[in-house]
Amino acid sequence: QVQLVESGGGLVQAGGSLRLSCAASGRTLTRYVMGWFRQAPGKEREFVARITWSAGSRNYADSVKGRFTISRDIAKSTVYLQMNSLKPEDTAVYYCNADGSGFGFRNYWGQGTQVTVSS
Repeated sequence: QVQLVESGGGLVQAGGSLRLSCAASGRTLTRYVMGWFRQAPGKEREFVARITWSAGSRNYADSVKGRFTISRDIAKSTVYLQMNSLKPEDTAVYYCNADGSGFGFRNYWGQGTQVTVSS
């Protein structure tokens, strides 16, 4: 019932910036927590950032605090991840997530967008 499409990934040098977008469609997102996860080659998918759709409360992984900012545009049903001061260890496929488990709904995932940070 929720479709997520990520965009904005690419190749940047260390210290650069990227802005990822996740466009959502389908049911209302008011009962969902929207977030970003990433998965590097050979590693498990890890949490990056999340934001509640209704209140805009944010939470970040320690590894990205102070560098990444998650936000949402309610009118556009879009969540963003502004990534600054990128490091090579940020290289991963970034996935958008809609988490409805707190309200008895399932998780939805986008297909991912590749972020590569070169040194």
